[in-house]
Amino acid sequence: MRTRSGWNGRTAHDGGYDAIVVGAGSSGAVVAARLAADAARRVLLLEAGPADDHWSIRMPAGGLKNITTGRFNWQYWTEPEPALQNRRLYQPRGRVLGGSSSLNGMIFVRGNAGDYDGWGVPGWSYAEVLHYFRRLEAHATIRDAYRGADGPVRVVQGSGGNPLYEAFIEAGVQAGYPRTADTNGFQQEGFGRFDMNVDGGVRASTAHAYLRRPPHNLTILTGARATRVVVERGRAVGVEYVRAGARQTARADGEIVLAGGAFNSPQLLMLSGIGPADELRRLGLGVVQDLPGVGRNLHDHVEVHVDQACRLPITLYGAMKPMAKLRIGAAWFLTKGGMGATNHYEAGAFLRSAAGVRWPDIQIHFVPICYSSHHDRRAVEHGYRMHIGPLRQTSRGSVTLASADPLAPPVIRLNVLATEDDLRATLACFALGREIFAQRAFDPFRGPERQPGPAANTPSELEARTRETAVSAYHPCGTCRMGTDDLAVVDPQGRVRGVERLRVADASIIPQVTSGNLNAPAMMIGEKIAAMMRGEAPLREDVPVYEPAGWQARQR
Repeated sequence: MRTRSGWNGRTAHDGGYDAIVVGAGSSGAVVAARLAADAARRVLLLEAGPADDHWSIRMPAGGLKNITTGRFNWQYWTEPEPALQNRRLYQPRGRVLGGSSSLNGMIFVRGNAGDYDGWGVPGWSYAEVLHYFRRLEAHATIRDAYRGADGPVRVVQGSGGNPLYEAFIEAGVQAGYPRTADTNGFQQEGFGRFDMNVDGGVRASTAHAYLRRPPHNLTILTGARATRVVVERGRAVGVEYVRAGARQTARADGEIVLAGGAFNSPQLLMLSGIGPADELRRLGLGVVQDLPGVGRNLHDHVEVHVDQACRLPITLYGAMKPMAKLRIGAAWFLTKGGMGATNHYEAGAFLRSAAGVRWPDIQIHFVPICYSSHHDRRAVEHGYRMHIGPLRQTSRGSVTLASADPLAPPVIRLNVLATEDDLRATLACFALGREIFAQRAFDPFRGPERQPGPAANTPSELEARTRETAVSAYHPCGTCRMGTDDLAVVDPQGRVRGVERLRVADASIIPQVTSGNLNAPAMMIGEKIAAMMRGEAPLREDVPVYEPAGWQARQR
């Protein structure tokens, strides 16, 4: 059992650190732990939120409340979204050790090889990132050239105990799609069991995987909210932060790494005078480095839901009853097993939407429950659901400052479905989902359709339903984009352009969102940038990857 109580009492020493990492999330915990593996290196890790000891974080099935409540969560909201009837979209982000890896659904998806090759960033092709995925992972069962066996993050495939999981996979095969044994291996495309980062029935967040036994040279300060990077003569030399109401400064003899994620990293850069000069001046902030790309290029995955009532009482609806929750919780506390030890997103699919699409551009998460609301997650009857959406959004939004107040939340404009391509791709998901649920594998279970519902059939009706119900998949990225052009914020080593000894290492540096959930790519980014900072030679692993025969002329 790990202990956190001593960490809250630690204070930074007066001397300079060899490295300061801001944000103990999906990337930051990785960077801090890997840098501290060098016993001679003094590392400070600043986290705005508390420790992660609560059972609702550690129990894989218990984390839903942390998505919707604020103890461990920034609880951001977007500005009104013009294409979604001016609805504001909820944006939960982790404010706790482990960051969003302590809140998320634990769906472990690397993305497709084509994503990384398509970035066009030197050093970040699939062959050049595969080693770092393998380094972080300890897969429970798969042993091949694609998967890791002895990394800190335990990964397992869903057990598929509910018959609806196999019905979903078989329905996909009946509809003409392939079955895949490993969506993170040779063949992403197809229907199969999803991986989850769960370790012996416990959420394998980055705090669990990397920070359980911190070495003496790693100082971890919880409740420490960074407010500014101190830059002197073009060089980052420290971080100002607020802790217990007091403003303090930690000095760095070495590098400073921002790992606050797609919202907080650009916010902190701008608060530090690094960003679009005109916007900074309007807020009365001094300009340290004019970088117009900071906060731009925000994008996300958007999804719609296809819900079906279930004729048999085999869904998770029964598990939502108070007495059932008590039994599930008791079993988990006693054995770390049972229904509390899974995220329940145990099956899914990656599909190509049309002929001529080279790798999957649609993702489906299947879960044996359907909710009345995406935000509060109340189930009202037995049912099952697809979360389905396009993977390569073309719409772009922004993160900006509301004011010069460092404690004010950032202004988030996702600007989803702003292009006709994005709207068309999202509308197509309804037809695809309905086709899969209509296959004979679901005949024993299929009840009435609940979403989008029998009143939504024509293109205009489905478009209205999309604008009413489409939601974020909580995969924001891109706001400190990595690249070599003038709008890139960081170079291919994560170094902030024009500021020495300052890097960004999190999902904000991703140029184009990967094909799937972002937690695993964020961990990989932490591994790879930490290796760069440690002076390790870059590693390349060339392996074959699946390409569907006749993809130029066939969708399936």
